[in-house]
Amino acid sequence: MVSQPKIIIYSGRFCGYCTAAERLFQSKKAEYELIKVDENPEQFEHMMEITGRRTIPQIFIDDYHVGGFDDLAALNQSGKLDELLTA
Repeated sequence: MVSQPKIIIYSGRFCGYCTAAERLFQSKKAEYELIKVDENPEQFEHMMEITGRRTIPQIFIDDYHVGGFDDLAALNQSGKLDELLTA
């Protein structure tokens, strides 16, 4: 059995791109941890420190910073997302 990588989505309420990222991972049957930065300012600060970005979603697969939803969608289109999820 292949172990699944740890997926973290820094997210917020009323964020369509965050919802789209969740749906994409759900379609892949991939479990993920959701960190709602709008409910936790410390997590927002931490996200900015580790990514250098202020926008959500910010997505990590293990230690790899994917970026936002557009970056995730591009990985999916290229087939590289499946590789990351099964590595």
